[in-house]
Amino acid sequence: MKLPDGHRSRGVLIGTSQYSDDRLPPLHAVTATVDALRAALTDPDYGILPPENCTVLADEGDLRQVGIALRTAARQAEDLLLIFYSGHGLTSGLRHDLYLALRDSDFAEPEFNALEYDKLRGAVLDSPAKTKVIILDCCFAGRAVSQTMAAADAAFTQQTEVGGTYVLTAAPRDKVALVLDGEEHTAFTGRLLRLLTDGVPEASELLSIDDLYRHLYRTMQAEGLPIPQKHGTLNADELALTRNRAFAATAAPELQARRSEIRKRAFEGEWSASIAELRDIHTRQARILGAEHQDTLLTLQLIGRCESASGNPEQGIVTLSELLRVESATLGSEHPQTLTTRQILAVATGESGARGEAVDMLRILLPVRRRVLGPDDDHACRTAHMLARNLIAIGELAEAEAILCEVVAVRERILGTEHPHTVRTRRDLDSLVAAGVSDHERG
Repeated sequence: MKLPDGHRSRGVLIGTSQYSDDRLPPLHAVTATVDALRAALTDPDYGILPPENCTVLADEGDLRQVGIALRTAARQAEDLLLIFYSGHGLTSGLRHDLYLALRDSDFAEPEFNALEYDKLRGAVLDSPAKTKVIILDCCFAGRAVSQTMAAADAAFTQQTEVGGTYVLTAAPRDKVALVLDGEEHTAFTGRLLRLLTDGVPEASELLSIDDLYRHLYRTMQAEGLPIPQKHGTLNADELALTRNRAFAATAAPELQARRSEIRKRAFEGEWSASIAELRDIHTRQARILGAEHQDTLLTLQLIGRCESASGNPEQGIVTLSELLRVESATLGSEHPQTLTTRQILAVATGESGARGEAVDMLRILLPVRRRVLGPDDDHACRTAHMLARNLIAIGELAEAEAILCEVVAVRERILGTEHPHTVRTRRDLDSLVAAGVSDHERG
């Protein structure tokens, strides 16, 4: 079981909270429900879709625009196609055809201004997506609709089946308590959101759509709420729809502790021996937390550092350059972790022989670190120390001496004269022109 490829997947979330027809009461919780579901699906650490691949249609009244959005997403999706609807469900005709109400839908005659489920099903069937998921969170408003649907469960079930697709519905008929008193979201999707945002204790690291259904079933049954229904075909139920946050809450600290132990050994000189173990941790973190989670990226930073310090700075540069691209996009270009990656990359560049390029990188980085962290912060002092060492390597001794004098003064004042960082800086200053300066021995 694996998560879908977000870049090859599409989602369309349709929510209708307001209606022109007075016979369709407003559903104020729908707006918050759709917004929360979009946030969960596009969460940078636990979501399955990038924001640009998740379309929201809120209180849309134009059936044509809904059709365009559905067809576009269906055509573009190659891995997962996810369709969600929350609002009023309507039925009409001798077959009790299902319609999903839009803002301007007619309660009694939805045929011409509501989304016919058969049309939605057709768009889904035409999609090249490997897996399709349809989630319907709708009630059937009004006593007349209730009486009609009570005799039409079989027809409803038959209508919602789609080959190669998993269909999850809030209830078999109009028993849905769409919004419970005191709850922000609809009853059905609100409990689905809890599973997405809180996870399932003692479950595996990935949760399939069927895992979510089973827990929804038990939860709603225990609370006396209408029982959700499902229709799954062709292994669609095996698709992982989210990372289990409850699993991550347990596993992530264990991986952090293991990384800390390996980091300690690496800084004691076991640079090369640490790489394989760190890659194993990184693989597990990417699977549990997500490839762009800050903690996952921190492990990759340590991998790049170990590669560089173990005599392979070229590979370290490759690893760190890609990491810097991701961190700049996800954490921000001036996030402290991103700035640390910039320094390690500059050091690796110097170790590869490009000392002049390393000097340029560190000259640019130093004022940024001082501005972001403060001029007396020891991380900023480390950048200055690394700049001085690379300046020594290219013969810029006067500038290097001036920088080292400044760093020694700050470290003696902040850390004390006997602190290892102060001692190392003083040693470099005392032997300014000595050969064999090791960039691995970072201040």
